[in-house]
Amino acid sequence: MLAWLRLVRLPNLATAAADPLAGFLVCSRLADIGQLPAAGWVAVLAGVAFYAAGMVLNDVYDLDLDRAERPERPLPSGSIAPARALAAGNLLLAVAGASACAAAVMASTPWPALVAAALTAAIWLYDRHAKGTVFGPAVMGSCRGLNWLLGMTAAGGPTAAEEWAIPVGMGIYVAGITLFARDEAGQIRRGTLVTGGLVMVAGLITAAGFVWLPLLDGVTRVATVPATSWLVYWSILAVAVLIRAGQAVEHPEPGRVRGAVGNAIMAIITFDAVLVLAACGEGPAIVVIMLLAWFLFGRRLVPPT
Repeated sequence: MLAWLRLVRLPNLATAAADPLAGFLVCSRLADIGQLPAAGWVAVLAGVAFYAAGMVLNDVYDLDLDRAERPERPLPSGSIAPARALAAGNLLLAVAGASACAAAVMASTPWPALVAAALTAAIWLYDRHAKGTVFGPAVMGSCRGLNWLLGMTAAGGPTAAEEWAIPVGMGIYVAGITLFARDEAGQIRRGTLVTGGLVMVAGLITAAGFVWLPLLDGVTRVATVPATSWLVYWSILAVAVLIRAGQAVEHPEPGRVRGAVGNAIMAIITFDAVLVLAACGEGPAIVVIMLLAWFLFGRRLVPPT
């Protein structure tokens, strides 16, 4: 069981749940998560299944490389047969697609199903072709942005420029994480780490456009706090992530890079919760940030990277 949990990256599944949940809440502006309709929960299920499928198929297609660089992983170590993993990955993709279609029916809009089709293509493109290329981080980032859109479209959005800033910004942020992590198993290049960190910064600034774009038009408050106070919260979280990344840049060792990557992934849940805070208030934000417990518990069982 631990081998399967490692294969699907158990801790990171919490971030895959947080994105569509936060996306639905941001677009619906629900102040009480107890009123979240079935379409929202099914979109969350689709997001988790898509992420798990992507991780499983990633390791299936990387089997030869992992035999050389990461022989401890479940497939090269022999803990799980590659054929079983391939079947499980395809089954998870089918569950994800069916769930997204169910969300589309429940929400009376085709967009969750169309987003799911795009996400399926992006997962296949990354795992099979783009991973080792210069386009790999961008494709991985698009998967994160599309996962946000699963929830947003199930709620009838996004409908405004500031709402679009979130999936675009979080996609850029994850592209930066992917670039930062590119050399974690090989010869680490400081220049790649610096570039990845800068891309992460660009993504966080873009996602914060959910608040600073309306601020330019004179909207001075979010759901429960002044917009300027919210931007301070966001900046503190961003600095905390970047400090850890900076330590890896200063001492480019595999352990430090993996630690910075794991920290940046975990922070996705916190960023999602703060975005929900801006749209819906404290109650829904607390529910989202409680997903950190899933991440932290899962990290004690299996590594997130």
